[in-house]
Amino acid sequence: MVEAILFAAVQPLSLHDIGKRMPPGCDPAEALAALRRTYDGRGVVLERIGDAYAFRTAPDLSFLMQAETVDSRRLSRAAVETLAIIAYHQPVTRAEIEEIRGVAVSRGTLDQLIEMEWVRVGRRRMTPGRPATYVVTETFLDHFGLESARDLPGLSELRAAGLLESRPPPGGLGLPLAGQVEDADMDSDDAGAVPAEDLFDDD
Repeated sequence: MVEAILFAAVQPLSLHDIGKRMPPGCDPAEALAALRRTYDGRGVVLERIGDAYAFRTAPDLSFLMQAETVDSRRLSRAAVETLAIIAYHQPVTRAEIEEIRGVAVSRGTLDQLIEMEWVRVGRRRMTPGRPATYVVTETFLDHFGLESARDLPGLSELRAAGLLESRPPPGGLGLPLAGQVEDADMDSDDAGAVPAEDLFDDD
């Protein structure tokens, strides 16, 4: 039953979601564990994505899908930097993002990431003004094949991929300081744009 539910699902399902569709007395957790063992080493594997589960093509066979998967959406450098800061510092406020980047974050940059469903608004901080925080979503984790934000590549891997400067400025992530990059509302359509699918790709 769990196999059928996940096979037909259009998005990853949590243990709670699966359990609601099953008869009383069933143990979806035990079934999921058995399915992960069954599909281990197969062309299709059962992956955990955050708190949800979904069938995905085995990582070593992803090259077979490249001709079928095309993502033409491009992110500005400002959006890439903002997304990276949120991913590595979540939950993080807009003021904290601006402090790390060294420049103001335009509303359009955050709106774009939220529209893509890679970022969502988290809980408000219990500080004066109760500012909203931002966190990455399961859609973001799913896109990059991550089980959780803990699986993000380290700084050395990002620098090796050319996504960060080799020598980070004091207190930063290796992101450009103020004046070294313009924000999204100042960028041209293609200037400094980075393909979304290459954001954390080490290849």
